[in-house]
Amino acid sequence: MAFHSIRFPLDVALGARGGPERRTDVVTLAGGGEQRNGRWHYSRRRYNAGYGVKSRADMAAVLAFFEERRGRLHGFLWHDGLDFSSAGTMPGPLDQAIGTGDGAQTGFALTKRYGADFDPYLRPITRPVSGSVRVALDGAEQLSGWTVDLTTGLVSFDMAPGLGVAVTAGFLFDVPVRFDTDRLDVELTSFDGAEVPSIPLVEILP
Repeated sequence: MAFHSIRFPLDVALGARGGPERRTDVVTLAGGGEQRNGRWHYSRRRYNAGYGVKSRADMAAVLAFFEERRGRLHGFLWHDGLDFSSAGTMPGPLDQAIGTGDGAQTGFALTKRYGADFDPYLRPITRPVSGSVRVALDGAEQLSGWTVDLTTGLVSFDMAPGLGVAVTAGFLFDVPVRFDTDRLDVELTSFDGAEVPSIPLVEILP
């Protein structure tokens, strides 16, 4: 089992469907009330790439990609056309708060915040796009003195940010996924047409 740092064919990905999934247990009590329990700390995204296949060329590209990944065996990168940036389409260094300096800590994990102050969800970002990450300390962008690990999303400073210093970042990111099937069922609909009823993908969580 390995992870291949290569994107699924972008032309097909842009026509796909999918989004986040949660796992919640709901128990109905004798009096008609409910008790609910969230089983997953993180949401998990699922996609169906079959909707993006529009031609025989698309299908050939997906088939080659599927075979190279050995079906479900190896993970890869997925571009989510709706959710791929820290904020908007062009990330800025103040987009997301990723920590507060204490004078000793040098590593800060990239996260994206969803929701307001009531109960925000912090999503770990483990696959930032190379060259897209921007970092600021107390609002001042840092052009050097730090690095980012593109396989974990960890930002590491050469010197620890001082006590109380706000650490922020902006970034583009991909979603680590794998195929959720070991079989492709292809139908050739015309001379230059191909249809795949389902190409399920599932996010690989940290």
